[in-house]
Amino acid sequence: MKILVNWMLSAAALLAVAYLYSGVQVNNYSAALIAALVIGLFNMILRPVLVVLTLPVTIISLGLFLFVINALMFWAAAEVLDGFYVRGFGAALLGSLIYSAFGIVIDSALERLFLRH
Repeated sequence: MKILVNWMLSAAALLAVAYLYSGVQVNNYSAALIAALVIGLFNMILRPVLVVLTLPVTIISLGLFLFVINALMFWAAAEVLDGFYVRGFGAALLGSLIYSAFGIVIDSALERLFLRH
């Protein structure tokens, strides 16, 4: 249940990013659902590989290169999907930062909602 609620709220967060920032466009809620799923899958499958491969750069940049990896996952999802568009890498960087901020709020709220004693 928590996964489904997280997915739906992540899609809503993606719509909010598109509303707040003109560099990201989402056509409708169904496109946002698919985009949230693809971004989640990319973060689950590709991101760990990229983090390991770029570990020296990440260490030298004191972890700031992780923002670049997040932007690449965000941008890659937009490239493979219809209905979800990002205007370049800069837009992907800013869009992924806003999306991540919403994600932190969503995760915190869901932890409180689904708190197990």
